[in-house]
Amino acid sequence: MMKVKPVALFLAGFGVYLLLTLAVLLFYKDDPAQMTWQHRDNFNAKVISRYKLADNHSQDDITGRLGGPDITQAVQLNGQIYQLMYYRTQRKLPDGITTEDECTALLFIDRRLVAIGEVAVSQYQQHVSNGNS
Repeated sequence: MMKVKPVALFLAGFGVYLLLTLAVLLFYKDDPAQMTWQHRDNFNAKVISRYKLADNHSQDDITGRLGGPDITQAVQLNGQIYQLMYYRTQRKLPDGITTEDECTALLFIDRRLVAIGEVAVSQYQQHVSNGNS
């Protein structure tokens, strides 16, 4: 009977560990709906901070990654759809109510990301007020 060397066992076990780790990293997708609110806030903040407007993100891509927004506003003006989506990124009060000041805003025009944060809010308000005047 052949005796297996401890080094060979170690290398085989380490190889299996690496394969399992790679499988999880490559195939396991974060699901915001399954996260605790603390993890989801951190996840949202991290993902949103990586978005660059020059990358031409679609609304479907972003909702596919982040899930549905916590708050949303939309209006159609001059044939274009303006949608302001808020994702909670920093809870202030544990009262069960999400407010705009606890969120980061994303502005979409015709389902394309055009602004993030306070700039998104001010651009949306500017479009709405100009469209209603």
